[in-house]
Amino acid sequence: MTAANNAIDTFPLIPRDALFGNPSRAMGRISPDGQWLSWLAPDNDVLNIWLAPASDPGNAKVITSADERPIQQYMWSPDSRTVLYIQDKGGDENFLLYSINVATGEESCLTPFDNTRVDIIAGSHAMKDAILIGLNNRDPQFHDVHRLNLNSGELTLVLENTGYAGFMADDTLTLRMAMRQNEAGGTDYFRVNDNIVEEEPFSATEMEDALTTSPAGYTNDGSILYWLDSRDRDTAALYAEDVETGERTLIAEDDRADIGGTLRNAETGVIEAYSVNYLTTQWTAIDPAIGAAFEFLRSQLSGEIGVSSRTDDDRTWIVWNDPLTASTATYIYDRDAGTLTPFYVSRPELEGMPLQPMHTVEISARDGLTLPSYLTLPAGCDADATGRPSAPVPMVLLVHGGPWARDNYGFNSTHQMLANRGYAVLSANFRGSTGFGKSFINAGNKQWGLAMHDDLIDAAQWAVDEGIAQPEKIAIMGGSYGGYATLAGLAFTPDTFACGVDIVGPSNLETLLETIPPYWAPMVKIFHERMGDPGTEEGLALLKAASPLYKADQITKPLLIAQGANDPRVKQAESDQIVGAMKDAGIPVTYVLYPDEGHGFARPVNSLAFFALAENFLAQCLGGRAEPVGDVMAPSTAQIIEGAVHVKGLG
Repeated sequence: MTAANNAIDTFPLIPRDALFGNPSRAMGRISPDGQWLSWLAPDNDVLNIWLAPASDPGNAKVITSADERPIQQYMWSPDSRTVLYIQDKGGDENFLLYSINVATGEESCLTPFDNTRVDIIAGSHAMKDAILIGLNNRDPQFHDVHRLNLNSGELTLVLENTGYAGFMADDTLTLRMAMRQNEAGGTDYFRVNDNIVEEEPFSATEMEDALTTSPAGYTNDGSILYWLDSRDRDTAALYAEDVETGERTLIAEDDRADIGGTLRNAETGVIEAYSVNYLTTQWTAIDPAIGAAFEFLRSQLSGEIGVSSRTDDDRTWIVWNDPLTASTATYIYDRDAGTLTPFYVSRPELEGMPLQPMHTVEISARDGLTLPSYLTLPAGCDADATGRPSAPVPMVLLVHGGPWARDNYGFNSTHQMLANRGYAVLSANFRGSTGFGKSFINAGNKQWGLAMHDDLIDAAQWAVDEGIAQPEKIAIMGGSYGGYATLAGLAFTPDTFACGVDIVGPSNLETLLETIPPYWAPMVKIFHERMGDPGTEEGLALLKAASPLYKADQITKPLLIAQGANDPRVKQAESDQIVGAMKDAGIPVTYVLYPDEGHGFARPVNSLAFFALAENFLAQCLGGRAEPVGDVMAPSTAQIIEGAVHVKGLG
């Protein structure tokens, strides 16, 4: 064992619970009227919503009663009278909308329907007691638009949806636009007048711009429509379009990456700042006062910063700060007083732990495409702080899901755990990832198992060539598309990786497309155009060739598969199929099933059980260290269907 490997043993193990258990607090918000602070925190070990007067933050109380599945998303009503949250059952993604009356504490379900998924279409600064929502309780494929009175719970049908993928409204909650996928795989945009959709689109994209062009909302007076738009260019730029004349004005652009988030004035809806995320996120202010606020925050905080909540008068902000080698902290920023008051630290138990910096790197793929990537190294292996270990170490190639998503810079619990166990961790934004312009995305079209896979192999080889990774000790791991990439890595390139960890990854792309959720049907063309159309001979052949299931007999390295039984996106059959094929071929596999989870793990007891399995599986394969499994499995619902013997300390 090299000195670089030995050095990690001088650093303490970071407990799994500190990284993947419940945070002490999360998702801090301030009510629009500035009277209340809210956050998520455990109550009886389950994340619930807590509330405190802004004038007395210590006088907090829990206002929800989730007792099994954590609340993960919530928001304030525009009038500050209710707190809203969405919740599904067992990971089925049929999210319903609930409300809590702040004055009375009364909790109610605002969408009490079976097999229904709610979409929030629009809120309003002017119409504070109502929002627009979409409900697919009439037809599971299409969300009808309803106006919801947040105080009475009254639902009023606004528009029956006969084929549209989405809608947009202005600040008066008047529908202004409908979106529908076109035959080219792009999007058609239709004006809506008096809740009637015009027959002809006023704007459209081809498939190549579909993932990089979208409307970004109206100003509050409805006169300006903002666009994030890549048409006639590569990266998405920010434009303002005069609704009456159609004249467009370029506001911001970046040659390296798409314009991402925006910060808007609550009173006017005018964009005051925008962000660009190439390797790191950079905010640029348009409004001088917002610029001064950002300058103050940058002078007080290091690392990544962002604004998660603002009062209607914009005088108080809730600001998060990711210092990268410490837990994310949240502050209350009083703009008038010029003060930044600590609100909470999400994971205070990480204080003093040997957290490691994330390095930004650019990797050149075999065809010259640059892959923006992120690398974390084990403690003690990089004494000179060069971003390279003194000697190669085992490595985990951690692949993001989507694939139309991306990896980001910042604190990452999985990176930190794996690095703490002695592994370099590399996350590469392979072609098809979002945020880097349409050429980067479209380079991945119909390249599942082909050039997209080559990018990951090239990233692994780069790590070997740079002296980062030991070539015989590289694992591949990921969820969703990352799970698919893991299966593809072991099936298509069996000599590259020492083992793999697949979380809810599809094994058969043909059956994956056959079983997509019904509410994805209005967008199915994008899957066919970017993956392969199973309705054509050529497309079906492409999907089969890219499906690891058909090459399961070529897998020779250890594999851990984790699956949620209620996953509506990647059905349990996707894991069952490849596990069955491997058993038929006499190939060892470890398969863990979670009967109360969907596309990933929402319950911390299940996350802890999974990462206990994963780190001990990796320790057995790569020789790193691991916190023993211990009794972490007992509170989890995890069922070891196959191969417990292949996990260190379990079999």
